[in-house]
Amino acid sequence: MGITPLPRWVWIGAALLACCAGMVNVTGYLGFEHQAITHLTGTTTLLGEAVAKHDARAMLHLAGVALAFMLGAALSGMIVQDSTLKLGRRYGVALILESVLLSAAIPLFMQGRLAGALLAAMACGLQNAMATTYSGAVIRTSHLSGMFTDLGIGLGHALRGMPLPKRRLLLCGLIIVSFFTGAVLGALLFLRFGYLALAVPAGMTGIIGVGYALYRQWQLRIGGVST
Repeated sequence: MGITPLPRWVWIGAALLACCAGMVNVTGYLGFEHQAITHLTGTTTLLGEAVAKHDARAMLHLAGVALAFMLGAALSGMIVQDSTLKLGRRYGVALILESVLLSAAIPLFMQGRLAGALLAAMACGLQNAMATTYSGAVIRTSHLSGMFTDLGIGLGHALRGMPLPKRRLLLCGLIIVSFFTGAVLGALLFLRFGYLALAVPAGMTGIIGVGYALYRQWQLRIGGVST
C-alpha cells in the first residue's frame, strides 16, 4: 500500500534529523567506550553479554543508555502527545530540548562521565519518538534497521512484479543516505574537535526547533495550522 504525497517539510526534516543522529551515534562510537548511542539492539546484546560475564560496571552503563533512550521517548510522548506526524504539533519544543540535552552532554563526555552518554541517548530517544508515522510511512531517524527492511521488502516485491510504494522507498533511501552522511561528517569532526563535534547536531536541532516554534506561533496567530 502506498502513501499520499509527502510535503516538502517532511522530506527536509527527516533528512536533517537523520543526519544529526548519524553524527551523534558516530561520536559516541568513536569516543565514550566505543559504544553506539542510538542502536539499542546492539546495546541490549552487549547488556546480555555483560550479565553473562557478571560485569556490573558494563551492566550499569548499558542498561542506563537503554533506559535513557526510553525516557527520551517518554518525554516526546508527553510533549508531542501523538505518534502521527502532523504539522502544528509541538515539535519545536522537543527539538529545542534535544539541543539542550546534546549541549549538556559535551562537557560530561569530555570528563569521561557516563552522564554524557545518558543525555545523548535521551536526546536520540526524544528525536526518534517525535513522529513515527506520516500517512502510512514509518519514519525513524535515529536507526536504520527498519529502513533497510522496507527497502528489502520493496526489492522482493519488484522481483515478483508487484506494485512498489515508491514514495515510501524514496523516504527510506533518503534517511539512510542522510544518516550515513551524518556519520561521515561526525567522524571527521570528532577526529578534529573531539566531543565538540556534538555542537553541530545540537546547533542544528536547536535552529530547527526555534524556527519551527516561531512558524507554529505565526500559524496559530493567523487562524490555524495546515497539515
